[in-house]
This record gives sequence, structure tokens and C-alpha cells, in this order.
Amino acid sequence: MTAVTDEGPGQGRGRTRAEEPAPGRSPDGGAASGENPGHGPDRPPGGWDDGLIARRAATATDGTAPGQAPQAVPEDDVRPQVEAYVPSGSPLGPRLDALRELVGLSRARLDRTALAEAGRVLDEAAARQRLSSRHTVVAIAGASGSGKSTLFNSLAGAQISESGLRRPTTAAPLACSWTDGAAGLLDRLAIPGRLRRRPQPGSAAADEALQGLVLVDLPDHDSAARGHRDQVDRVLALVDAVIWVVDPEKYADAALHERYLRPLAGHAEVTFVVLNQIDRLPGEAADQVLDDLRRLLDEDGMALGEHGEPGATVLSLSALTGDGVGELRELLGRFVQDRTAATRRLSADVDAAAARLRPVYVAEGRPGLGEGAREEFTDRLAEAVGAAAAGQAAEREWRRNAGRACGTPWLRLWRWYESTRQPGGLDRGALTAPPEEHLTARQRIEQAVRTVADDAADGLPGPWAQAVREAAVHGAQGLPEALDELAGRATGAGAEGRDTDTGLGAGAGSGVRGGAGAAVRGGAGQSGQAHAGRGAKPPRPAWWPAAVLAQVAMTLLQIFGGLWLAGQIIGVLEPGLLTPALVMLAGIIGGPLVEWSCAAAARGPARRYGQEAERRLREAAAACGRARVLDPVAAELVRYREVRERFVAVTEFSTTGR
Repeated sequence: MTAVTDEGPGQGRGRTRAEEPAPGRSPDGGAASGENPGHGPDRPPGGWDDGLIARRAATATDGTAPGQAPQAVPEDDVRPQVEAYVPSGSPLGPRLDALRELVGLSRARLDRTALAEAGRVLDEAAARQRLSSRHTVVAIAGASGSGKSTLFNSLAGAQISESGLRRPTTAAPLACSWTDGAAGLLDRLAIPGRLRRRPQPGSAAADEALQGLVLVDLPDHDSAARGHRDQVDRVLALVDAVIWVVDPEKYADAALHERYLRPLAGHAEVTFVVLNQIDRLPGEAADQVLDDLRRLLDEDGMALGEHGEPGATVLSLSALTGDGVGELRELLGRFVQDRTAATRRLSADVDAAAARLRPVYVAEGRPGLGEGAREEFTDRLAEAVGAAAAGQAAEREWRRNAGRACGTPWLRLWRWYESTRQPGGLDRGALTAPPEEHLTARQRIEQAVRTVADDAADGLPGPWAQAVREAAVHGAQGLPEALDELAGRATGAGAEGRDTDTGLGAGAGSGVRGGAGAAVRGGAGQSGQAHAGRGAKPPRPAWWPAAVLAQVAMTLLQIFGGLWLAGQIIGVLEPGLLTPALVMLAGIIGGPLVEWSCAAAARGPARRYGQEAERRLREAAAACGRARVLDPVAAELVRYREVRERFVAVTEFSTTGR
């Protein structure tokens, strides 16, 4: 008759070696045979044997007469009943740590549904590691009529699970434990005490090989009762290994392969597939069906443990006649004594979670911000603030200043007259904007931000690409105003100009910032560039005083020659037109010649001055764009690289090669 275990919820966990009862005994020293079905998970901590009848039964079983003290547990019986789960020498620990860090780093970027499976694996791994490592929980699953309950009874050596023609026969998971200390594991499976059994003692060798086995008989996975299917799914997610029992009629059932075997292909090392009822197949039909079953498993992607390779164990047997059951018992014995099933199951769970997370962590190519993208972004910002036009305006301003300092007074007077007739005539060319200037500077900045964000996010998984774009857009808020402010600082604008002696001075403009700032504030790029440069006066080269003195001398010669000629004409001076004419001609020719020479000499310094103004404005725009857009984008890329490294740490020690 089958003995019933005394393990209930809350029992068997946290005991020390001295407190643990000997196998087959209750906590107070009584035998662990018999069970009151009325006591389940809610029975008191004292166990089922706290009543008079139970104590008498325990005394009788123990071989002591009523009224005599029960036999004490020998002090030297210190066999451990519960040991902490310590997968020594296994990469599972580092992988779980990496997965935990991966989930922590990703919570702000991924939604909960994407991380739900990884979180469940971490929770279940932590729960399993707190429980016994001496036990291996193996579930027997199969379709209705496959004979799984018969196989369960055959392995246990007793009629524990009900079997018959009525369907469904098994309504709830039923457990059979070969050793004590598995109460915590069965509590985790939510198997009540009334459904926990002990096997029939058999041969010493068989019992020794299966020490630590916890066998669970499951309801039919194709049961008409939805609750039965839900129990199968729940328990299969928690056990260390599973034995799939198929029969010659349903071994190719699509529900089995599509719902279970194919999704659990990565758990091949903790999977047994048993072809039952071979006694119904004549001749070589059993081998043919077994070969076809192997073919289907191969199509499901499940590796087969053949020729010493790791994978699923596939064999045929007859639970009714016992043919092949001994081989399965032997394989189970080696599997249980290896004590790595839980580690391999958890490792396969980590592999499955990593496979689901792969689309949100693995990028196509090598995403990032290259030098080309950074330079293009800087060029776009410089174009948006009108850096090139501001440099050209600064160059023109430098040359105008040279012309005012070294030009003839008569030419300056003519230019002043023309400027009074046509205001802004000096800059008519600058007011003509090319067709692309119809886009506002703000639109150019937004386009530059979108472009650099798209370049940085190219190839990234969806959530991380979205995070990069959001970082770029958020940093671009206020960028036009910041560019305006920094452009003013870079160009040193704001100094008040003053008119020259002809009244055509620089005026109180806004310098290079006038063009850059107006462009940034949303107008057309050239709208402010027309007045760029009319601010702080450019530096004067060392030769300007000499050129000014030369121009003054030429002007004095013209005046002196003119007065000399006038005096001769009116008779004040003696006649002699040649000499005063030559003096006046020298002044008339020398003035434009000095002006032309100064203009030629000013081209190089003016060009360098304009280039320096453009460089300052360009650097100001680049620094502002880097601080507000490029640095946040780079920070998101660094975060992605961190989580990618954690993902690689999760997958690089994969035992399934996935």
C-alpha cells in the first residue's frame, strides 16, 4: 500500500540538520504513513499526526506498544533534508545578474510588457534558488488517453494516480516524492498535502537511483476543461524537467507541437519524449513511429540527445506491460543524480527571455554619431545662423573701412550723395536672397536636428531609436534663441560705432550678430545679413596711417594746384600754367592711385577678418548644438551600448546555443 508523505505547506523549509526528522518519520518522531484527506494546506503547523488516532497509528507503525515512548531519532542521523540551491561552477549566476542589470537599465526606455517575461524568469529563478537543490521536480504531461497516469504509477511502483477509460481522469496535479524535504518545492507548485504521495519501496538499487526525484502527474493538456489546461501551463513553467508522453495516435497532434514542443525547443536538455503503448503496434511499426516522432521533433527545432550530444531524450515503452520502463527509470536516475536539471531549466528560461528581448536590443549594423554626421550638423547650424553671410559682411565692412580711411574725399562725397538718394543702396546685392532662403532659419535648425537624430538612430531597435529622437527634439527646444545669444558673444557684437569725418561711419549697428541674430530669430537667412558687419569697428592694419597721410598729401596737392591755377587766371599770380597744372594733376591721379593701392592691400586682411568672423560664429553654433543636441544623443547611445553589453553577457554563456 502506498505511504503518504507528511509534507504540507510550510513544512520542510528552514530546518537545521538536528531539527530535520529522519526519512519516513514525522516531526515528533512518528512514522509518516497514512494521511487524513481532510487535512490539507490549512492544517496546523504540528502536522497531521497531532491527533490521538494518528499518534496510535504512528506508534503501531513504529513497533512500540501504546503508552510507550516513541523511538527517538538517532543523533547521528544528520542527513540534510533541505539544502540551499547553489549552482557551483555554472554561468547561470552571472547571467542572472546581467539580466537583472539589463532589466534595471531598460525600465526607463522599454514598456513593461517587453520586460515582463524577463522579470518573471528572474522571480522564478530567485524562488527556485531558495529551495532544495537535492530534489529534481519532473512533470509527466501528455494528451488524454496517452497513458501518462499509468506511466506515473509504473514508476512509483504503486497505484497512486487514477487511470481508466473515463476522461479526464486526472483533474489536478499529483506529486510523488522519493525523499523528504520537498515540501517547499511542492508548495511552489501549489500542490496540496492531500495530493502528495510516496512511492512503493522497491529494489534498493532502484530506490537509491531515484533519491531526490519529485514526480508530478499533470492533467491532460488537451482536456475539455479549461481549468485543467491552465494547471498544466502553470506547472510546466515551474518544474525542472518534463516527460512528454505520446501515443501512436496523437504523437503528431498539432496542439502538442505548436503549443508546447516548438515553443519549448530551447528546453531540450530537460525534456523527455516517450512514445507509449508500443504494445499496440505490430512488428517494426514501433520503430517507424519512433523515427517519425524524431523527425517531427527535429522540425520543431528541438535538439535530440543522440550520440552523446545534449538534447531531448526520446524512447519508446509500454507503461502497461512494463516494456522499456526500466530504461526510463535508469535514465531518470542518472538525470536526477546529476542534480543539474534546475540549473539547465533556468538557463533555458534565460535563453528564451533573451530571445524575446533580442529585437529590442540587437541593432542592425553599427549605429552611432560619426564624424561625418557631426560635421553635417555643424554645417547646417552654421548655415541656419548665416555664418558664411556674416563672414562676407564682415569682410565687406573691413574693406569699406579701408575705403573710408584711404579713399579720396570726392569719391566718398559722391557715395554719400548716392546713399542719401537710395537708402541701403550700398547693400543692394546682399538683399537678394537665393531660392533656398525662403525657408526660415528655425525650420533649418529643426531640419538639422531631425537629420542628425535620424542618422544616430539608424539601425537602432525601435525603443532606443525613439529615445534618441526624443533626446534630440527635447534638446532642440530653445536652440534658436541660444544660438542667437551665443553668436552675439562669439562675434563681440554690441559695440557702438561712430561716423567718420564724411558722415558715412559704421553707425550703431549690431555687428556680425545683426545678420546672425536676425537669421536665427526666424526671418529669411539673408534678411539680417544685409546689415551684418556694421557694428564693432574692425582692427586697422599698421599701414593705414601712412596711406591716410598719402591721401591727405594728394588732396593738398589738388587743392594747392587748383588755387595756384586760379590765382594765375585772375591775375594775382604770374602766368605759368604748366607747373600748377602738373601739381594738380599729380594730386588728381595720386588720390585714386593711393585708394586703389589700399583696396588691393586690404583684400587679404579683409578676407582673413571675414573668415575669422565666420569661424567664431560657426564655433558658437557648433558648441551650442553640441551641448543641447549632440551630447544628449550621445548619452542615449552610451546607455544603449551599456544595455547591449549586458544583453551580450546574458547570451554569451547560453547552454542551448541560441
